[in-house]
Amino acid sequence: MGTTDPGVHVTGLGAVSCLGAGTGAFWTGLTSTAPRPAPVAGLTERVPDVLAYQVPEGAADTGDPYGRATRLALHAARQAVADAGLSDDEIAGMAVVLGTAGGESGERDGVTTPPAGWAPVFRLASEVGGELGAFGTNINVSNACAASGYALSVAMDLIDCGEADTVLVGGAEALGWAPLAGFSRLGANDPELCRPFDADRRGTVFGEGAAMLVVRSARAAAGRPSYGRLSGGGWSCDAHHLTAPDPAGDQPVRAAREALREAASGPEDIGCVVPHGTGTAHNDVLETRVLREVLGDRLERVPLFSLKAFIGHTAGAAAAFAVVAAALMARHGRIPANIAPRRQDPECPVWLPREPVPLRRRRILLNAYAFGGSNVSLVFEGGTR
Repeated sequence: MGTTDPGVHVTGLGAVSCLGAGTGAFWTGLTSTAPRPAPVAGLTERVPDVLAYQVPEGAADTGDPYGRATRLALHAARQAVADAGLSDDEIAGMAVVLGTAGGESGERDGVTTPPAGWAPVFRLASEVGGELGAFGTNINVSNACAASGYALSVAMDLIDCGEADTVLVGGAEALGWAPLAGFSRLGANDPELCRPFDADRRGTVFGEGAAMLVVRSARAAAGRPSYGRLSGGGWSCDAHHLTAPDPAGDQPVRAAREALREAASGPEDIGCVVPHGTGTAHNDVLETRVLREVLGDRLERVPLFSLKAFIGHTAGAAAAFAVVAAALMARHGRIPANIAPRRQDPECPVWLPREPVPLRRRRILLNAYAFGGSNVSLVFEGGTR
C-alpha cells in the first residue's frame, strides 16, 4: 500500500448480523448477552456438528430481487449511506468495494433460489452499486476470510490516490452449505460455540451478515460528522499452506507493523486490539505470538475485544465488522466486556476484560487472516461524532 492520507474518514456505518439490523442493535448486542448459534436448516441433518450464528428472520428482508448475500449487503449499505447523509449526487459518484468469501455460493447448493439463467457468484459489489445508483468504480474482493480487510485497504488507496472522494466499503456473507460442510470435513467446527482463546475450543463457528462503511477524503468529509479515520493498513502473504498458517508468524507480524507504520503509531499508541481470533487451535495461539512480537511487553496490558465470540466468524465480512465495532467503541469511549472463556488457554495470555473498560487510547489495531496465507491489519483512529 502507499502512504495513507490522514483524511480517510469514516462518516457512515451500517450492520446486520445475528444481533439484529442496524448499528444500534449491533452495539446493544455487544454490550449484552450474545445469541447462541443454531442448527442450519437442511444441512445439520446431514452434518450434525454444523451450527451458525444466523440473522434473525425478518431482520434483513429488503424485498429486493437478489441473492441473500446481496440483500444483506444492501441492507447494511443503505444504513451506511443514510448515516453519512450522502446526497444523490454524492452517491452517483461513489465507488463501491465489497469483500466476500462465498458471494452468492448458496445458489449453487440449494440454500437460496438462483436467478433465472446463469449468474456469477461474486457479483455483490456491482449489484449494490447498481441498486444504489453508484457509478464509480465497483470492485468485489474475494480472498477468503481476509476479503473485507483487503477491501477496506483498497478503499483507502482509492482515496489516497485521488481516484475517489467517497467509497462505500465493507463485507457481506450468507450461509452456504459447501463452505460449512467443508469446514466440518477439516475438523474445524466447534459443535457448541465460537470461543476464541478458550482452552477447550474445538474450532470456529460461522456467522452471516453484512457490515458497511462510508469512507471519505478529508475534502469530502469537511464539515461532516466523523467516527474517526482509517489511518494505516498492511498486507502480507505466508505462501505456506492452503489452509494452515505459517507457524513462524513472520508475515502477520509484517502486516501489523506496516499498518502501525502507516498510522505513524507505535505499540504504546494502541488502546485496543480486535483480533482475528477464530477459535481454532492454531490461529489463536499463533495470533497471540504475533501480538507479543508487535506489542512487546504491553501485550497483557492492551485489552482485546473478541468479536467473533458474539457474532461468529463472518468470513469475508469479518474485518468490516471489526472496524464497525472499533468505530462504535471509539464513539462510546469504552470497550464492552468480553464473553469470557470458561478456561483461558495458558498459551494465549492476552487480556480479555470481563467488564467494560475505558478506551484510553484512540487507536485500535484490527487483524484479519485467511486461507492461502493472506493477512491484513488495519489501524482505526477514533475521532469525534
